[in-house]
Amino acid sequence: MKPTVDKSQPPPPHKERFPLSLLCLTLGAFAIGMTEFIIMGLLPNVARDLGVSIPQAGQLITSYALGVAIGAPVLTIFTHRLPQKKLLMILMCIFIFGNAVSVIAPTYTLLILARILTAFAHGTFLGVGTIIAARLVRPEKRAGAVSIVLAGLTVANIIGVPFGTFIGQQLGWRASFGAITVLGVVSLFGIIRFIPVIVQEQTANLTEQVRGLLNPKVLLILLTGALGCASLFSLFTYITPMLEEITGFAEHNVTWILVLFGAGVTFGNLIGGKLADWKLMPSLMVNFAILAIMISLFSWTLDNPVLTIINVFLWGIAAFGIMPGIQLRIMNLAHKAPLLATTSSHSALNLGNAAGAYLGGAAITQWGLSSIPWLAASLAALGLAGAWLSYLSTRSRQAALTAGDVSATSSS
Repeated sequence: MKPTVDKSQPPPPHKERFPLSLLCLTLGAFAIGMTEFIIMGLLPNVARDLGVSIPQAGQLITSYALGVAIGAPVLTIFTHRLPQKKLLMILMCIFIFGNAVSVIAPTYTLLILARILTAFAHGTFLGVGTIIAARLVRPEKRAGAVSIVLAGLTVANIIGVPFGTFIGQQLGWRASFGAITVLGVVSLFGIIRFIPVIVQEQTANLTEQVRGLLNPKVLLILLTGALGCASLFSLFTYITPMLEEITGFAEHNVTWILVLFGAGVTFGNLIGGKLADWKLMPSLMVNFAILAIMISLFSWTLDNPVLTIINVFLWGIAAFGIMPGIQLRIMNLAHKAPLLATTSSHSALNLGNAAGAYLGGAAITQWGLSSIPWLAASLAALGLAGAWLSYLSTRSRQAALTAGDVSATSSS
């Protein structure tokens, strides 16, 4: 029996070049990106205000990452039966509430709990948001729509985090979380007003969702994405001391170089979406290969300030060019039950972030800062191997199906 379609709701705006509804999702991603990274620039302020050490304040970052990693699949399991627009609204309400509590949190413990609660909405919102974005446009534009939503995260690093940090330094760190709360409220109203109710022909049950996640091909592409993020964070976590100690940049110059990196990230995200819509797996494999090369070049360019700046920008483009393709590949492989697989991808990516930072620290201890580019390039090369294996698995299945069709035709 086909579900009844609510005629009062507008149909998905497939013919629009840039649906306004995508902007609402992008704004939500922008707010999420701000709340994840803004604490890095406010650690001394938070530590001083709450009477804790800098390392203790650093646990606010770790707790958020763990909240994303654990919260995305858990929250998805408990909410998988909800209509996606309603789920998106609930998630944004959780996000708003968590940030509002952060504004008034009188103690370090309560702030930790508020950060974890906020993080629970992170992965599931982005997972549901990318699925909805892919359904708001024509099939051949899906990766581009996903990249537009994910661009909210990258733009948050270029504009949102510096602006939010400035607010926190001038008005107190609580004001920064207040600004993020306001952004969340605006995004929520936009979701309510502009996101259409997209009726699904069939809603996958929990068993199908878990089966879709545990599909070996899905697990392989999740590992591939985690390797890409490990490559990014093994270098990004320690890029500041590398630029200062090896290249010789002053501290105030590093800030602008990282803004340039953020611009490269944004371009890479959008370009990656276009390429994934054109040729998904070939473009993903080429992108991983270029990423490994760009990172390897740091071993030679770090001694030259001009070449280093160019290398940082190109690295940013290559680093985030893989993200839309990874998301689209997951949705394609788990097309019958994509929600849990797509939201779990953010768990995998955050675990990759943590692993990359840890491996980078271990490499510095063992071999020094100059070893980081080779570590990051090796992780990117492993990501390339994962993408290649994923591509081969699809080709093998297609060849088997084609051979079966030919055999059946011959028999008839």
